[in-house]
Amino acid sequence: MTRFADRTVLVTGALGGIGSTIVDLFAQAGATLILSDRDAAALDARVATLAEAGTKAAAAPSDLRDARGTRAAIESAVARTDPVDIAVNNAGGGNGGGTLASTTAESWAGDVELNLNGAYHVTAAVIDGMKARRRGSIVNISSVNALQTLGHPAYSAAKAGLISYTRALAVEYGPFGIRANVICPGTVRTPIWQARVDKKPEIFESLRKWYPLQRVAEPSDIAKAVAFLASDELAGFITGAMLPVDGGLTAGNRMMAEELTLEDF
Repeated sequence: MTRFADRTVLVTGALGGIGSTIVDLFAQAGATLILSDRDAAALDARVATLAEAGTKAAAAPSDLRDARGTRAAIESAVARTDPVDIAVNNAGGGNGGGTLASTTAESWAGDVELNLNGAYHVTAAVIDGMKARRRGSIVNISSVNALQTLGHPAYSAAKAGLISYTRALAVEYGPFGIRANVICPGTVRTPIWQARVDKKPEIFESLRKWYPLQRVAEPSDIAKAVAFLASDELAGFITGAMLPVDGGLTAGNRMMAEELTLEDF
């Protein structure tokens, strides 16, 4: 495993299914951690657990839609740990309608605020420090929804904007030794799916057919990709890249190909 013993890693959405797995991986690799999420009490408990295991960590509770509050929380956490070397903008979610017809102006704005503007606010709070030290790595978590129409248009548009934002970061801050890359996961087996699993217990089995690798992702699949892109040792010349971690979903449509060719793939 790549070591991050001399790096401080900020992870947003740190209490979620993917975020908690990212935190665990970096902790195992020796990193100092700053955890961001909205539940301050749960963050404190997580930091305490990490500390008991020997990991230096601090909580930065904030609502990422609040630029000033987010900056203050991160700066407070940095004062208790070390400057951020790696920022993982993992927080996100869709609260708007599944279709354009069911999307409102309010739900559209809410999805953009969290999924796009939130990443901007976090990065704005750490980028000057990275620039001064002339090193840094930013890994943003987008979605396959940014690449094709899969419902939830406000969420999808925000995640598409995150790809463009990542590329702008890579171009403008590359001369300062800062890398920025973006990951686009497909379906990931996390607790956020529980309501849909309760409604349709076979949903993951149903979705499996769309993925060439014939399974949906586990949180560890995403966390490992984050660690790869964050690593200067493994990915030191990769910046501005968009990496689908989707089991081949966006490579093509096997079921449609079978219909077109009248052959089994």
